[in-house]
Amino acid sequence: MAAGCTSGGEKPDGKGSTGRTAAPTKAPASVPAPTAAPTELDFTPDPKRAPKTEAEARRLALAVVAGPDAWAAGYVKRTPYLSNPDYWPVLGATCSWETGTRPAGVLASVTAYSELPAVGGKGVLRVAATVTVHRTESDADWEMASTLEEALRCPDQKLRDGERITELMSLGNPFGVGGNGTAHDSIREGGSYLNDAVKGKQSYSWYQSRLGQITVATVVKGAPGYSEMNDGTITGTSQAQIRALVTMLDRAKDELEVQS
Repeated sequence: MAAGCTSGGEKPDGKGSTGRTAAPTKAPASVPAPTAAPTELDFTPDPKRAPKTEAEARRLALAVVAGPDAWAAGYVKRTPYLSNPDYWPVLGATCSWETGTRPAGVLASVTAYSELPAVGGKGVLRVAATVTVHRTESDADWEMASTLEEALRCPDQKLRDGERITELMSLGNPFGVGGNGTAHDSIREGGSYLNDAVKGKQSYSWYQSRLGQITVATVVKGAPGYSEMNDGTITGTSQAQIRALVTMLDRAKDELEVQS
């Protein structure tokens, strides 16, 4: 992500505030050609390395999922640290999250739970990373579409008793769109997080990306003393969240791509 600005003291025609014409300057000998933007992701999967059984998929998911070290200094494991192998959350008709049955198109899914302990007047910042290994790329693509639709269908959702997320908005960016240069597809979902045990609204952020048959996601449930953005730049929780997401994408590439 980058921000552009204009030259502070001069107008585009080369005249300063006094209105006097600027002295001519010598033209450069050559102008560098613009760099063409990549048209496709630099990733070539090796069919022989693609997981085909639940055991192979779980091994891959455990190798890829982001633990506390992938977020930033100070993060630690929560208890329990890893999700149950059969755990699969489903957003019900009443916009409440429930425990469902893992779809046939999913070989394995692992979630790792981490946190920043309360310190210096700040609350406990809870985060999580999820890796889902699908049987096919089409299955993974379908999960991305379903995730994008959830915020539209349920802008207010109940996570569990005493915890809610509200005012949700989602945005999908395929490769080459919206700054997505790391995955075949990506989703950014944001809103507000409310916890009965914590005063006021906190920020809520969910990032999800797809690389072939794998989806990876990171979530941050805000806490007092933390801000998602600062002065228009990516800092704080956003920086840690993106770092964890990209770490998982890099690990997935190492596990799946053709080896030279």
